[in-house]
Amino acid sequence: MRILVTGASGFIGGRFSADALARGLQVRCSGRKGAAMQWLDDRGAECIAGDLLDTDFIARASRDCEAIVHCAGAVGTWGRYAHFYQANVTATENVLAAAARNGVRRLVHLSSPSIYFDGKSHRDVTEDFVPPRFFDHYGATKYLADQRVFAAGRTGLEVLALRPRFVIGAGDTSIFPRLLRAHQSGRLRIIGNGSNRVDLTPVENLNQAMHAALAAPASALGRAYNISNGEPVPFWAAFNGLLQRLDMPPLQRHIPYPLAYALATLAETHARLTPGQPEPAMLRLGMAVMARDFNLDISAARRELGYQPRVSAEQGIEHFAQWWQAGMPSLADYLPAVDAHR
Repeated sequence: MRILVTGASGFIGGRFSADALARGLQVRCSGRKGAAMQWLDDRGAECIAGDLLDTDFIARASRDCEAIVHCAGAVGTWGRYAHFYQANVTATENVLAAAARNGVRRLVHLSSPSIYFDGKSHRDVTEDFVPPRFFDHYGATKYLADQRVFAAGRTGLEVLALRPRFVIGAGDTSIFPRLLRAHQSGRLRIIGNGSNRVDLTPVENLNQAMHAALAAPASALGRAYNISNGEPVPFWAAFNGLLQRLDMPPLQRHIPYPLAYALATLAETHARLTPGQPEPAMLRLGMAVMARDFNLDISAARRELGYQPRVSAEQGIEHFAQWWQAGMPSLADYLPAVDAHR
């Protein structure tokens, strides 16, 4: 099977591309940064750099592909709505149009459980939950992208959407690295009482879910699936476990959630009034995510896709810790050594 993986210059798209190559698939990778995909080219992928907003580019990239795994998109919590709309909605529309034009059979869309988040605690969230309001532009535009994907599914394209929570592992430059740097600077505090439980998803398990989606039967098509380890962990205890593993001092100081949220509101207001609107050090979304219970019901993925997490959260944290201690090397240098060791 020849597949196109969009967003292959990023963490999730890159790790999935490498896994797909190892399983014998023919992989074409697309991303904005050609240099960031060189390690995949060296492993046998066909890598092409370009922008998904360029309709001619995505039409060329998806030619002769049986399936597309669409991992590209704008992530983050800061920026203008137009930026997120273009990267998450317009780009997805272009991918869908190219798939129709080139006769692509199936599209696996990387969605996000940020769609569900409204700043409140939620336990065992199912795929049909839609909050009264979206917390940020990212969640709002990922929801719109999902609707475009499901609409394409009603016209003949085989579609599935995956919503993985807190993806961790070697190559993650978002979740744990930001927290570790904030801790090293002395700025980090436990938000609230520190008892909130969340899902973590080792990237190896997400890879498994994406392969399951590529092979899913007709009965599983046309819907979204939550992906996680299905075993929520106390977030701050897990982070302190990582600190211990890295021989860093534990995080002990707390800040009340209302105070943290108020300070983040002030920081965002100041940033919006500053020329260039630089991203503030504190964000309301970050305060809420770090303080609230939030986990997903993954029973649909277990039932319809045969998804069973194989790598534990503890193992995922260990994989990240080893990569961090190695100096966060490029995956081109790191993964071959890890693969050989295992």
